[in-house]
Formats: sequence, structure tokens, C-alpha cells
Amino acid sequence: MEACHPRQQSNVTVYGATTVAIISLEAFPGMWINAFIVGVLCIAWVKKKTLNSNEKILLLLGCSRFWYLCIDWVYKFLSFIYPDYLHVPTMLQLAVFFQAFFNHCNLWFSACLCGFYCIKIANFRNSFFIYLKVKIDRLVPWILLGSGILALAVGIVAYDIADKPHCNSNSTGQGNFGTANIKMDKHFFPSFFLAGFEYAASFMAVIFSAVFLLFSLWRHKRMMQTNSMKDLSMEAHIRAMKSIFSFLVVYSINFVCLVLNMVYVTKKANQMTFLILVFQYIFPGLHSLILIFSNPKLEKALLKILPLERGVKLKVCMS
Repeated sequence: MEACHPRQQSNVTVYGATTVAIISLEAFPGMWINAFIVGVLCIAWVKKKTLNSNEKILLLLGCSRFWYLCIDWVYKFLSFIYPDYLHVPTMLQLAVFFQAFFNHCNLWFSACLCGFYCIKIANFRNSFFIYLKVKIDRLVPWILLGSGILALAVGIVAYDIADKPHCNSNSTGQGNFGTANIKMDKHFFPSFFLAGFEYAASFMAVIFSAVFLLFSLWRHKRMMQTNSMKDLSMEAHIRAMKSIFSFLVVYSINFVCLVLNMVYVTKKANQMTFLILVFQYIFPGLHSLILIFSNPKLEKALLKILPLERGVKLKVCMS
């Protein structure tokens, strides 16, 4: 086998330049949104010396999404513009490892957040559910630790996979480095099975949590209407239903993209891989934005730094 020697030159195509430009427009706002969440929660942590369970999940979720977008953008930039830099020993393996690790942390922490909302907000008389509601704050750190271990397992497997392909003279340099020339042998199927299992498990956790929560909130609303009672928390319940539904739609689209990405992992760049890439970069920023406007503290902090809020305050003072 011939050694792979980096040529240290740009290999830009129209497709590559267009793709990098589009994912940059998606990745950088996503990084800013998640960095904002992390910054606000870290400031609150310093002031209060503690964080509640919801804030702990949001903090880790924001960190994982920020680093996922950052590392994945660098990886895509190099694979499309300077693919030969990925021939540096262990460069590709480390990039794929951190990319897979933070991506699966993102998925599991999202599922944990949805499950946490379900247990905290939903009202069921089941004894096991009541037990979870009482113990959930103690269980959250262990659940997050388990999620990190599962993500680490996928990262290690991804590192092993990235070490198998070997570059050759047919490399396209259009973002398919390490994927276009992979030969699908028996070694890769257990790896894809593990990743697929984690995709499906986290997605099912979100589905069940969302369904239980929506059912509980719907039943609560119906009970209030039947008894002709005015519940001050009804508006908050309706807002929660809208937030969970939006999250479920976004998460479902992301899950489909993850599955399609596994199907097309050995295909050359085409319209389908481009669309998958575009939708995958939307999810970390869009869902984090939904979380900001669903959280009064984060929403208030965001409105303080927006030019629109400053303009409104200025007009009020002048009047």
C-alpha cells in the first residue's frame, strides 16, 4: 500500500465552496446561540454557586452542541477545501472521534431534557412515576453520566472506523474523505448497528416523553374546562405543549437525517447528501433557540442584548 502524502494545496470545487458557505451560515449562528446558553448558565452558576437539574442538562447540552458544530465545521471545511490536511496521522481519526462523541452527547442530552420535562410537568398517579418525580433531581447526574459513557462508546467505535479507510488516487476531495472509499465489509456493520441503536433509543425516549407529556397536559386542560375552573398555569401549560410539539417535529426531522446519513455514508456527494448536511446543521441551533424562548431566564437575557429591545426602551424613555 502506498503512503499518503499531503500536498498542502486547496482543492476547491463549486459544490464544495457552496456547501461550506451554506453550512457556515448555519453553523456560526448555532455556535453563538449555544454559547449564549452556556454563558448565561455559567454566570448564574457563579452567582448562585449551584444549578438545578434543568440548568445542568441545558449547560451540558449547550456545551455539546457548541463543540459539535465547531469541530464538525472544521472537519467539513478541511474535507471540502483542504482534504489533504486530513492525511496527517491521527488527524482524521481524532476529528471523527470528537464529531461522533459530541453528536451523540447532543442526542442523549436532548432526550434527557425531554424526559426531565415529562417527569416534572406531567401528572400521573402511577407509583413508579411518582417515585421518579421525587427522585429525579438525584437521578439526573447519573443519567447524564450514563449518556456521556454511551456517547464515548460510539466515539471510540468511530475512531476505529476512521482508521480503516486508506486514501488512494481516486479521492474526490469533495467532502467524502474517509467515506467515499470505505469498503463495506463485516467489520463495519456492528459499528453502524451501535450507532443506529443509539439513534433509535434516544429518539424513542423523546417520543415516549413527548407523548406522555402531551397526554397529561391535554387531560389537565380538559379537566379545567369541564370544571369551569380558571387555572393560572393554563397559559404555561399551553406554552409547554407548543414547545414540546415543536421539539418533537425538529427532532423527528433530525432523526430521519441521521438515518439517511448512515445509508448514504459510502455514496459520493450528491443532492441527497447535500440536503442531509443542511438539515443536520439546522437542528442544534434551531432547537436551542426554541429552548431559549421556552425558558424565561434565557429569554429575558437574550432580549436584553438584542438591538430591538434596546430600541424599544429608548423610545419609552424619550416619550
